[in-house]
Amino acid sequence: MPTTYKILGQSAPSATTSTDLYTVPSATQAVVSSIVVANRDSAAATFRISTAIAGAALANAQYIAYDVTVGGSDSTIITIGATLGAADKIRVYASTANLTFTAYGSEIS
Repeated sequence: MPTTYKILGQSAPSATTSTDLYTVPSATQAVVSSIVVANRDSAAATFRISTAIAGAALANAQYIAYDVTVGGSDSTIITIGATLGAADKIRVYASTANLTFTAYGSEIS
């Protein structure tokens, strides 16, 4: 089973909108090593990150970060080591349109 190390997803979502950051391709597993949240504005903002098995609808049990503050012109790095199966999703949400999310990890197919 080959492993590919890569940027799994990048997104600068609209404010207050749950957005898919990454969906595991079919016949593939993934390990998310870290997620970086960068604030491109000088004012603090908050974010949420959730994981959904097989792309299930958003539910409270899926959150791995909820209304976490990232300072103005700063970034937060979440080292996670999350394992995901085919069709699983990582979703992100930002209080403003000034946050950028990047997920790093590996795909195993």
